[in-house]
Amino acid sequence: MSSNQYDVIVLGAGASGLMTAYMAAERGRKVLVLEKANKVGKKILMSGGGKCNFTNLYVEPENFISHNPHFVISALTRYTNWDFIALVCQHAIAYEERKHGQLFTLNGAKEILAMLLAECDKTGLVEIKTSCEVKAVTSIADQGFQVATTLGHFQTESVVVASGGLSVPTLGGSGIGYDIAKKFGHHIHQTRAGLVPFTFSDQFKEVTTRLSGNAVDATLSNDLNSFTEALLFTHRGLSGPSSLQLSNYWDVGQSFKINFLPYLDLLDFFKAKKQSQPKVLLRTLLIEHLPKSVVLELQTLIWAESAETSIGNLSDDKLEQIANRLHAFEVKPSGTEGYRTAEVTLGGVDTTEVSSKTMESKKQKGLYFVGEILDVSGHLGGFNFQWAWSSAHAASQYV
Repeated sequence: MSSNQYDVIVLGAGASGLMTAYMAAERGRKVLVLEKANKVGKKILMSGGGKCNFTNLYVEPENFISHNPHFVISALTRYTNWDFIALVCQHAIAYEERKHGQLFTLNGAKEILAMLLAECDKTGLVEIKTSCEVKAVTSIADQGFQVATTLGHFQTESVVVASGGLSVPTLGGSGIGYDIAKKFGHHIHQTRAGLVPFTFSDQFKEVTTRLSGNAVDATLSNDLNSFTEALLFTHRGLSGPSSLQLSNYWDVGQSFKINFLPYLDLLDFFKAKKQSQPKVLLRTLLIEHLPKSVVLELQTLIWAESAETSIGNLSDDKLEQIANRLHAFEVKPSGTEGYRTAEVTLGGVDTTEVSSKTMESKKQKGLYFVGEILDVSGHLGGFNFQWAWSSAHAASQYV
């Protein structure tokens, strides 16, 4: 095999690319990994606040968004969260469980990256080139592919597109994978930023700016889904897990509702207090459950005219009205922060044109797609990493 000839060329040295490389090499395949950035695994390193939420204890197909929801089942079944956890344990990487079954490293994401690189090294068959931009992928009759790059031309039997999506362009996110897919006749479902904070341009933006840094446990909901997790106010709008989750189910021009006290039936609470503490003000009661600054902003927005009226002097109808607004406060974002801060890219390569068993293109023999480039996006909580591991494993067995 000549020096620029390989069995497999993997485009992208992120989670799915490195995983595919080492597992294919374990089968005796000679693998070249090409990475546009100057370092490998940049997104792994910054994920989970540098602690890498590498999988979740509870992985179900329902944790993933795709136009073809059944597509994920085969790969997730054949390489599970437990398989990856076993690999992490084998490398003696300490981890902890956080809420909702999320698993994070204790000593930093660098350990997950080091583990993947160690597995690649162990095979002796994986070569990685950084600062290498792919210019074109051309199929050569009966001889696989030629990959033209800024570091020269390479020949290969199989090409694995593991170039990720458009999110966080500063860490190497780019559209090259979509261009390659289109060139070989693939349909791309429209892409947009996912798991991303909301921005506002109306008067609510002034509220979020004043409340910047405050967090509350709230339920954010629209017709498609609802999430009860931390909600964070920022200078630009709303962030935190509940906002990021709902952003996957939101489109420009739509509004959604915030339940500021999902764990409390406010009307019952108000009526009981009206009997037991008739002289108390509503804000005094609510400050026991929410930060004072949040309560004062909500008071201005919802019951400003009754702010100084004691609860005993408010009618049950008025209390019901206030309770309903606090349980279903409607907001309409102007947009999101976009790919700059998005954790994932929604949309991507149409999975009806890709084998769910092998990740191989149904349009071009020898061309494979893994990870975020596909029209599969996980919820927040380690699901996008699990998709990277599972889809990479599926492709690695066939490349």
